[in-house]
Amino acid sequence: MAWYLALCGAVGAGRLVEMALSRRHQRALARQGAPLLPERAFLGMVALHTGVIAGAAVEVVVLHRPFVAAVGVPALIALGLANLLRWWVIATLGVHWNVRVVRSTELGIVTGGPYRYIRHPNYVAVFVELAALPLVHGAVITALAGVLLHLLVLGRRIALEEAVLMADEGYRRAFAQKPRFLPWPGK
Repeated sequence: MAWYLALCGAVGAGRLVEMALSRRHQRALARQGAPLLPERAFLGMVALHTGVIAGAAVEVVVLHRPFVAAVGVPALIALGLANLLRWWVIATLGVHWNVRVVRSTELGIVTGGPYRYIRHPNYVAVFVELAALPLVHGAVITALAGVLLHLLVLGRRIALEEAVLMADEGYRRAFAQKPRFLPWPGK
């Protein structure tokens, strides 16, 4: 159980690193004239991510959830792959990457990396991570609640982000025919 709590701590620490990087990107983008947009759902996203990480740890400790390798190992692999995808996104977007919605399309459209295949690889990575982390050690209540709440929160977030992105002609030309979350053969 100690290794799982350490894993939850590492995921939480990773989120703090991302927040610091995001703030640095926000400042750089603001200096270039790219505004940060108001977003009611952001605090809900922060609470959800924090709740899933903490909830998974609490559920495992309080309810004495066992590690079941048949579920835990695939979940751990999914968690690792989700993190690799997210850091690929961050590296690809550079200063454009942010945890907030920033109108930065005037500074260029990023079409490389995972964006060659889908419009929202970061959301795929975070969704898989939030589902997989609790399942690594059998926190099924947290996994279920996290997935359901994440669907609600992401719906609002993606609607705002796509409204901003699709307002840019260059983005529309580059991404209108790309799927949101899953690449399909032939696209």
